[in-house]
Amino acid sequence: MKKIWIIVLVVVLAAGGGLWYWRSRAKSRTTVTPTPTAKIERGSVRQAVTSTGKVVSNLDVEIKCKASGTIVKLPFDISQAAKKGDLLLELDPRDEQQRVRQAEATVRASQARLINAKESLALADEKLKTDRQRADAALTAARARAQDARAKADRTRELLGKKLASLEEAETAETAAAQTAAEAENAATGIEELKNQTRTLEQARQQIRIAEAQVDNDQVDLDLARQRLTETRVVSPIDGVVTQRAVQIGQIISSGISNVGGGTTALVISDLSRVFVLAAVDESDIGQVLPGQRVKVTVDAYRNREFAGEVARISPRGVNVSNVVTFEVKIEVTARNKELLRPEMTANVEVLIDERPDALLAPTDAIFRRAGKSWVTLQTTDGAKTDREVTIGISDGRRTEILSGLTAGETVLVQGSDSKWNGQGQRPGGAPMMRLH
Repeated sequence: MKKIWIIVLVVVLAAGGGLWYWRSRAKSRTTVTPTPTAKIERGSVRQAVTSTGKVVSNLDVEIKCKASGTIVKLPFDISQAAKKGDLLLELDPRDEQQRVRQAEATVRASQARLINAKESLALADEKLKTDRQRADAALTAARARAQDARAKADRTRELLGKKLASLEEAETAETAAAQTAAEAENAATGIEELKNQTRTLEQARQQIRIAEAQVDNDQVDLDLARQRLTETRVVSPIDGVVTQRAVQIGQIISSGISNVGGGTTALVISDLSRVFVLAAVDESDIGQVLPGQRVKVTVDAYRNREFAGEVARISPRGVNVSNVVTFEVKIEVTARNKELLRPEMTANVEVLIDERPDALLAPTDAIFRRAGKSWVTLQTTDGAKTDREVTIGISDGRRTEILSGLTAGETVLVQGSDSKWNGQGQRPGGAPMMRLH
């Protein structure tokens, strides 16, 4: 009997404990968490597009050498400033110097051959003139002798007919006339032969032209050799800072113009007189970004500093990476302390789209969309709640400008009822608002 009473007592205690637990849970479920509220107040608000990017210099120039060889001078190291025209790199010039001397000797030899060709032409021309004068004189004399001998032979023939001269005298005179006539023909032939010398002179002139062309060709080779000698010295094309040095003294580098791989990059000179940030802006925000807009730039290296900037350029073509389209925006840093920013730093940028210095502001989470309009839930001093339509302006994501519908000091609910949050109410940006717990 005693055991039965013990069992009954245990059952009663268990039932009582269960009843107490059930009532406690029910009471906790009926407890209503107060809805957060906020007062409408005036203040400044900025609408901005945020993004990340990297710091870049105004210009980066890869320094390569047109010549190949061993580095003998490398005056600048990383972070050192160089002026335009300063020597950046020099190769061992001995091989190129020998090529220059060889080319100079070749030019001298071709010039000497040209001089000899001109002298030979001058001598041949003078000889031709002398020979022509002599041939003309000999022809004139031979023709005169032949004419005289012919006249004598004709007179002797007449005298022979009158029996005043012997046959022997007539034959002698005829022979003399024939000989002088032959001499005149030989003199004329000599003049014709001088025409061959004229053609020889023309060949000599052609040889001079060939020699002149050879001199020009050898001079070009010499100029190229001298140019290659100068190419063993590389000077800075701009004022800048050495941001990369990939070679050392004694290292052999390859030519940047004759090597298939593009040659060896010795240095990189960066122009840091202007500093830019290349930011990737999402396609949903790019329509708000315009050239000339002010930008705030921050970097992890200087957490408590802001650098002023300005939108300089917007890429007309987007980049698709993993189905996310972004547009490159080039921002020029205009702050006086821009030299603190270094290329390849990661930068956070905030492009100012619009700004209101004295606006009526409400929490963004207090605004919802219904029937294509913006609404807030207003709480009066007696605790009553009513929905009111409002006109909104710009927003920084946390606070939104109220253009009409509310006044300063009024109280609104930061979160709405379930009916407003379950797909019927939306934030001003159009995305469904999240329920607060």
